[in-house]
Amino acid sequence: MTTALLVIDIQNDYFSNGKMALTNPEQAAQKAAKLLTNFRQTGAPIFHVQHITEGEVVPFFHPNTEGVEIHESVRPLEGETVIEKHMPNSFFNTNLHEKLQEQGVKELIVCGMMSHMCIDATVRAAVEHGYPCQVIEDACATTTLQIEDKIVPAEHVHYAFMAALNGIYATVKTTEAFLK
Repeated sequence: MTTALLVIDIQNDYFSNGKMALTNPEQAAQKAAKLLTNFRQTGAPIFHVQHITEGEVVPFFHPNTEGVEIHESVRPLEGETVIEKHMPNSFFNTNLHEKLQEQGVKELIVCGMMSHMCIDATVRAAVEHGYPCQVIEDACATTTLQIEDKIVPAEHVHYAFMAALNGIYATVKTTEAFLK
């Protein structure tokens, strides 16, 4: 079975000095870089996903800005596929499914940003397309959320979404557990 690594939205705007700085993106990117190194060494397929905002819907990932660029820690090498998307779901109005099929991919290893948005949306869509998924939780990051007067710390947001995905939609692991 061909397994591919899907690195979602590890882009400059999510880091300090970015327009949408997350909680601990550096640690998540370091773990994602370890996964990339492993996949590059084995020659397994790697797909990078880059979110580019259309219009003024969100205040980050605008075209032709430093913030939209894929972070240097996980920058694609020549020959690695980059999928451009405009919505949280990496399959929606993209050629991701076709590219995965072209390379005979049957399973996805998923990491990236944000746990509660693009990771969640993409993993659920991947399963609907027939791809079993493993989410590498410590190679993902998110942010603190608020609803009305309730503040939900980033760590709680992250683990709530990882727990929701684990079992039915994915197997959730750490980088260390996956690399063993």
